Amino acid sequence: MNAALLKKLGSTLYVQVLIGIAVGVLVGHFAPHIGVEMKPLGDIFIKLIRMLLAPIIFASVVVGVARMGSIRETGRVGFKAILYFEICSTLALVMGLIVINLLKPGVGMNIDASQIDVESIKNYTTAAQHSSMGDFFMNIVPNSVVGAFAQGEMLQIILFSVLFAIALNRMGKKAAPFVDMLDTFLHGMFGVVKIVMYVAPIGAFGGIAFTIGRYGVGTLASFGELMLAVYATSVLFIVLVLGVVMRMCKLSLWRFLKYIKDEILIVFGTASTEAVLPQMLMKMEAMGCQKSVVGLVLPTGYTFNADGTAIYLTMAAIFVAQATNVNLTIWDQLLILGVMLLTSKGSAGVAGAGFVALAATLASMHKIPVSGLVLLLGVDRFLNEARAITNLIGNGVATIAVARWEGALDIKKAEQVLADPAARFQM
Repeated sequence: MNAALLKKLGSTLYVQVLIGIAVGVLVGHFAPHIGVEMKPLGDIFIKLIRMLLAPIIFASVVVGVARMGSIRETGRVGFKAILYFEICSTLALVMGLIVINLLKPGVGMNIDASQIDVESIKNYTTAAQHSSMGDFFMNIVPNSVVGAFAQGEMLQIILFSVLFAIALNRMGKKAAPFVDMLDTFLHGMFGVVKIVMYVAPIGAFGGIAFTIGRYGVGTLASFGELMLAVYATSVLFIVLVLGVVMRMCKLSLWRFLKYIKDEILIVFGTASTEAVLPQMLMKMEAMGCQKSVVGLVLPTGYTFNADGTAIYLTMAAIFVAQATNVNLTIWDQLLILGVMLLTSKGSAGVAGAGFVALAATLASMHKIPVSGLVLLLGVDRFLNEARAITNLIGNGVATIAVARWEGALDIKKAEQVLADPAARFQM
């Protein structure tokens, strides 16, 4: 391998992120006290991205919807997206339920739930008490538009953006100069994203160094079976379910994964899908998905299409039941699945949403001890990588599927971009 090739590889983002992750693992393992101190590096990178999310989502949705042919088209795209999200979420929940019952990683742990200290999960159980479907729908409507932007409430921003875009759409040609200006603003924001991405390897290093330093590699061994089950189920879901969807769209899942490899590695290092939302918006449009569909489907999917979280929810709930020797009938487990279809949405946008949804589900069942969530605290950060990566890939595929369904996907361009490295969108 000559020096020129090494230099070229070293200048690519995914190689830099891989190096950051590898160094982070080494620092976290051999110098855990230093690894824990690296947490701000990952947090700062995520904050830099979150700083850009509100204006980018607003501009993407407004420009896309305002340039649609009709308001009916917006509603049609939204309906298809929600229908797709619900089907995939249900499949993810069912797949998690099947695998956890086959592998039974919690059986034999024989944990006495009455002896568990629940103080460490108090914040999650408190949040779950205020996490009903009614609260969820009330929270979609902001108290003020400024407040929604200031607090980064994604669903509230999307709601306002859609309403504002519909108003501009009705104005016709009068609104065209403003929409063009907003489109220029959006491209400027994407330029800022490119600048921020230069520190992505540092963010990945900080995130993984903290995780290994704080929780240790030993945690992986203690809950190895559960981790193996969650990761295996996530891979199966991606290959089987999302693979079939991509095949129906006449595109290669493997080539798509290679196309977004930078984003996958960044999410693995930071455990945050938000860290790559701006890049995903650009890449989905660059591969031939219509801007209006991308702007509406992808941000909405971050709340409604959490396939990885759905897998985790059923597996974690049944794992706690197995570990605490709670016998569940098939009807109990189907009831858990039904409740999680609601609680997984009701907790969206809440910090620690996975734990909040679990707490809300277990509390409503009155059969599996909520205190059992303590068993998952140490390993949750490691499981979060699987959840986040699955969510990321799932939302990318969802955008392609809805665009294809809507006739808003340039299939020839998509094939060319995914097949030809020279045609790929460069960050």
